[in-house]
Amino acid sequence: MLVHICCSVDSHYFLQKLQEYYPQERLIGFFYDPNIHPYSEYTLRLLDVKRSCKMLGVELIEGEYDTQRWLEAVRGLEQEPEKGARCSVCFDRRFEVTAQKAHALGEVTFTSTLLTSPKKSLQQLQKAGERLATTYGVRFVAPDFRKASGTQEQNILAKHDALYRQDYCGCLFALRMQRDQQQRLTDELFSPLTQQILPESIESRLALYEKRTSYESQGRAYKIVKQRFLNWRLTSGLLRVRKEVVPAHFLPYATLRGEYSRGKIEYQTGVLYHMNRDEVKFITLSTYNKQMQTAYPTIEALLLSPPTFEEEVALLGRLGLSAYSLSTLLVVATIPEGKIELLCQSHTYEDVKEVLVDL
Repeated sequence: MLVHICCSVDSHYFLQKLQEYYPQERLIGFFYDPNIHPYSEYTLRLLDVKRSCKMLGVELIEGEYDTQRWLEAVRGLEQEPEKGARCSVCFDRRFEVTAQKAHALGEVTFTSTLLTSPKKSLQQLQKAGERLATTYGVRFVAPDFRKASGTQEQNILAKHDALYRQDYCGCLFALRMQRDQQQRLTDELFSPLTQQILPESIESRLALYEKRTSYESQGRAYKIVKQRFLNWRLTSGLLRVRKEVVPAHFLPYATLRGEYSRGKIEYQTGVLYHMNRDEVKFITLSTYNKQMQTAYPTIEALLLSPPTFEEEVALLGRLGLSAYSLSTLLVVATIPEGKIELLCQSHTYEDVKEVLVDL
C-alpha cells in the first residue's frame, strides 16, 4: 500500500493504525507536498517524516517539490477559505501524483495521511481519492481513524515521541488568512536579506530538530521545552544623512514609536552616540568589530553576513543597554554629522519558541 504523507504528526499515528488494521500490507510512505511554503518548512517536515518512518520501520519515498505546478493549479483560488475550492484542487494534485506513483510501483492500493488531519474534510478527501483511483486503475482506501478519540490519541502520540508540530497546513494562502484572523504577524514567510536566522523562524526550528536528530544518533538524552519570549522582526530600515542614503545595520529590537524620526547627534557616552530624539543611538563599525571580535571592512559586508542574532543581542548588554532594549541602535561607518532622517518599521511581539535542553 502506498501511503501519501503530508507531515509526521498525521503520518506517525496513521501509519501505526494502518499497521494494526492491515497487518499483511507492506506500507510504503510517499512524501509529496509541493504546497508547503517556504522550502525550509518543507525540509523540516521531511526531516521529521524520515525520523517517524525510521521509528516505524516504513520505507519512504520523496516526491518532487514541483511548487510551480501547484501554484499554477490554484491560480485564481488564492482567497478561497480552508476546505474550499483551493483545497479540492490541492488534494486532486497530490492524490493524482500518488495514484500515478502507486501504478508505477505496481501497488494496487493507496491512501493518505491527510485523512487523519482534523483540519481537512474526510468526505472531500474520500471523493477526490476515489475519483483518481478509478482513473489510474488502483484502489483508494479511506479509513476514518479520527473517530473514537482518534485525534486525541494522535496528539498524545505526537507529544510522547517529540514530533515537530506545525501550526499551519503548509499553504501560504491559508497561512496568510489564518494569521490575519489571529491578528498575528506572518513571520514564517520572512526571508531577511542578511540571511540571519531569526528567533522562532522556520530556519531556527529546522536547526533545533537537526540538533535533535544528532542527539538521538549519539544516544544523548534531551527534552524539548517551550519558552515564552519577546520576538522582533525588522521589515524596513533606512538612514539618510543630509538627504543622502547612508549604509547602516540595525541591531536587534530596534523600534521607533512612529516609524520615522529625524534629528542630530546631541552627545556621546562611551562608544554610544545619542540622537536628540526617540532614544536613537549609533556606534561605529570599528566599535562593532572590536566588541564582536570581527573584521568587517564595510557596513555592506556586515549586512550580507552578520553574526548570529543571539550574539548581537549579547552585544547590547556589553554596550550598557538592556538585553531587550527597544531603542534603535545602528552601526555606521562613521558617526553622522548634520541632519539625520531615520525610517524603522519593525514589530515586537510576544511569542513562544522551543528549546532543546540536555538531560
